[in-house]
Amino acid sequence: MRRITSSNTAKGVAAIVGVGPQLGLSIARKFAHEGYTVAILARDLGRLSRFADEIAREEKAQVFAIRIDCSDYRSVREAFEGVLSLGFVEVLVYNAYYQPVSSHPTTFTDIKIDSFEKSLAVSSLGAFLCAQQVLPGMVERRRGTVLFTGRSASLNGIPGFSELWGLTKGWLGSYGKAESEGTKP
Repeated sequence: MRRITSSNTAKGVAAIVGVGPQLGLSIARKFAHEGYTVAILARDLGRLSRFADEIAREEKAQVFAIRIDCSDYRSVREAFEGVLSLGFVEVLVYNAYYQPVSSHPTTFTDIKIDSFEKSLAVSSLGAFLCAQQVLPGMVERRRGTVLFTGRSASLNGIPGFSELWGLTKGWLGSYGKAESEGTKP
């Protein structure tokens, strides 16, 4: 975990999982701007550290870069030990997904089983594992928010990308709805 500090008063911790140069970075920046302590998580700690430096400098916020492999339970548990040490997780945003080696469209019948399994592990199992780390505290405190990105793509589908959007993000949307109902006070 790499720590970058400043003088901002935090509203709580926003944990953003799956931070890359686009949506994840924008989400992290927004929560930092709103006064949250931000934990950004992804596989590439070097890149995350650069993002954390940038956000901390621009937003005068506390930003923590933490490495995670969302397909590995031990990695998720260890990463969230770091996240939870920062304080109460008010918001979890799960934005991680697996990009197959080929980013070219494939037909459903051409999807390789190992690629599909990795996609499921990151997009579905990873979301479950991360939510499992923060939901007990949220339920106990009777507050908190869990957001899963990518659901709209699973509803509309993207031709040639059924592996990522149609199947794994579809499950994620259903899981999110079920978890929401299951954790209501």
